[in-house]
Amino acid sequence: MTAEPATPTTMKNILAVISPHVGGRAAGAALAEVFPGRAHVTVVETTDEDPAALRAAHIVITGLGPVTAEHLAAAPDLELVQCASHGFDYVDLAAARDRGVPVCTIGSSGAEKQNVAEQTFALMLALAKQLVPAHTALVEADWALPRLQRSLTELSGKTLGIVGLGHIGEEVARRAVAFDMTVVYTGPRPAAPETEARLGGARHLSLDELLRTSDYVTLHAPLTEATRHLLDAERLALLKPTAFVVNTARGALIDQDALADALAAGALAGAGIDVFDPEPPTAALRLLKAPNVVLSPHVAGVTRETLVRIALAAVENVAGHLAGKPLRDVVTT
Repeated sequence: MTAEPATPTTMKNILAVISPHVGGRAAGAALAEVFPGRAHVTVVETTDEDPAALRAAHIVITGLGPVTAEHLAAAPDLELVQCASHGFDYVDLAAARDRGVPVCTIGSSGAEKQNVAEQTFALMLALAKQLVPAHTALVEADWALPRLQRSLTELSGKTLGIVGLGHIGEEVARRAVAFDMTVVYTGPRPAAPETEARLGGARHLSLDELLRTSDYVTLHAPLTEATRHLLDAERLALLKPTAFVVNTARGALIDQDALADALAAGALAGAGIDVFDPEPPTAALRLLKAPNVVLSPHVAGVTRETLVRIALAAVENVAGHLAGKPLRDVVTT
């Protein structure tokens, strides 16, 4: 079946699934007041929490809460799944397509691009300037300058390889130009010439050539079956031993064990990782003890400012649907 747009006079049931690690019920409480007279909103922290609300749902808004084939089958009147994120890997797209239920993201809003770009550079600078070992050494009364200065580097003059030049990738590239870095990128197709010119003469390369060329590689691609373990052991081996890998997109884009192996062998200079597979990571994650890593707990999209923009973008798309307007950022086509 194909979902029809809601009419302005139709009262709908909305199930808002807001995972605890992005604020849970407290973060979703305001949603109950957003659609007065147009929708009844139930806020939960997991999709399984309220089976009756799921069964009655016409719309699911999900902030990283999984929506599986079973969840979709349990909601016979479902007409829209709205992801409150750029990513959509936590929704079973194949099952949604089979049901004729559109799945939307907030991709075109660019709501997360500023902070993800800032976090990317925070990790790159921390690696280049050895901030974590420097801080730890000083706290332990160790004046580490003689030992650390051999590995201190600059971003200026280095080549930054961007995997995925979408809204976020472009924001990262703009900052790279300000740092006097050379930008190369990979993706399904080259950007427009004027975009490349605006980004300091950015060049489109194949993924393998980008890996061979770059001093820093940063990932900004969606997680799909085609991109899962995009950087596996074979591809990580293409990188220079002086190169750094940064991931603020999705943990499963990298084979985490292969990355830990490369770091332990000295085949890579370091890694900055904000995302993991699974999340939160278990104590068995080898990257927790790998040399020269900087880790953060998926904070790249969750500043106060970013969360407001994300919520507004998701709500605007749902409100438009309730008013009979075309959906934006449909990823099930």
